[in-house]
Amino acid sequence: MYGQGQRDFGENRVQELLPKYGVLPGDINWHLIGHLQKNKAKSVMPITALIHSADSIALIELLDKWAAHSGRTIKILLQMHIAQEKNKYGFCGSEILRWLYEGGPTSLEAVQICGLMGMASFTDDKNQIRKEFRQLRSFFDRVKREFWLNNKDFGVLSMGMSGDYKLALEEGSTMIRVGSALFS
Repeated sequence: MYGQGQRDFGENRVQELLPKYGVLPGDINWHLIGHLQKNKAKSVMPITALIHSADSIALIELLDKWAAHSGRTIKILLQMHIAQEKNKYGFCGSEILRWLYEGGPTSLEAVQICGLMGMASFTDDKNQIRKEFRQLRSFFDRVKREFWLNNKDFGVLSMGMSGDYKLALEEGSTMIRVGSALFS
């Protein structure tokens, strides 16, 4: 993939990203796409181009503090919980809306919110998956319109993985996360 010009690569786990960052070419844009624990955030913050899994206000504020201290801007996606499974991470819509209406992002110095990310339920029910993607797209459109209408940096809707990326694209995804489909 790198030999064909691909420069954006994602990793689910911090403990797998760090060694790869140290040995692979330096022009790779690393995306952290898996859950990020606060105690591991400092180690990936300086090396990631985009963190897809900002799933709590506390994590966002911590990333902002460390990025400001290091003099860099960190790009993030707000991870939304759209799946039926309770074991998946992410904000609920009302939590994000409350934070936005209270002006939470205006206090951020070094975090740039670039969009939303969500993972659909792990199911063979395509109607359920489509419904979850459609709801996320609708929420994305709402927060874009109400809070980031004139902000060209807020434009990423990351949804869809190897098993459901076609549905995600049909529902408006601007970024998909495929891995197993490429390496199996």
